[in-house]
Amino acid sequence: MQSNARRPRRFPGKPLVLALLIAFLVPIAARAAIYAFDHGPRSWSEADWSSIGSLPPAAEHPAARVLVLSGRTGRWKGVFSVHSWIVLKREGAKSWTRYDVVGWGNPVRVNGWAPDGRWFGNQPMVVADVIGANAQALIPKIETAISAYQFRNAGDYRIWPGPNSNSFVASVLRAVPELGAVMPSNAIGRDFRPQAYAGLSDSHTGVEVNLWGVVGLKLGWVEGVEMNFLGLVAGLDLRHPALKLPGFGRIGTDALAITATAGDRSRF
Repeated sequence: MQSNARRPRRFPGKPLVLALLIAFLVPIAARAAIYAFDHGPRSWSEADWSSIGSLPPAAEHPAARVLVLSGRTGRWKGVFSVHSWIVLKREGAKSWTRYDVVGWGNPVRVNGWAPDGRWFGNQPMVVADVIGANAQALIPKIETAISAYQFRNAGDYRIWPGPNSNSFVASVLRAVPELGAVMPSNAIGRDFRPQAYAGLSDSHTGVEVNLWGVVGLKLGWVEGVEMNFLGLVAGLDLRHPALKLPGFGRIGTDALAITATAGDRSRF
């Protein structure tokens, strides 16, 4: 005798939804818990912005050099994101030049902080480092990209989804794919674009589909596999095996993420 009771329908996408929740929400919840018990600075005035002493004086470093650096930001934003900037020095130059974008006044700032300075008290991480003839050749392209940055006027800055400090650095990396660098996956705003995009990835080693930096997917040799949801990124690094988790960034081998050590110039 057959029962007339209907079995409850199963939602076929439930495992996928659960996986997405685990990939995006659990890491952010963990970062938030770490922040809640962290005793770091809670205001700009409390934070340490000084040089960590990793870069030598420019006069003692005659070769040209290009650095892309990143440091975790402060307060609640530190749960989600880092801040990124660019440092240049032409061959024989007597000083380093640092470029940042900030959220007040005219966004693009030059030498607002020490080139290897802490950001909100946090040690910087090296995203890209090119020295010598290669750096000298890339600097004009980088400077052109900086001058052409379209969101350089007061009022253009937006924390989310961009354009912000990470959007600025990402725009330079797109203009100079020879750097072969990928920004930290927790650099919120790095995927911002003013329009929908489908085409080559930033490094030109893969492909990307991107809806204004809010939702997107990347697959490339340099970028690895990345899924963007509301600006948060989860994925895998294929070149140097590692996980990419929202809030934490890259967790794995240190080949692409070198945390500077105070006083250790060998790392820079």
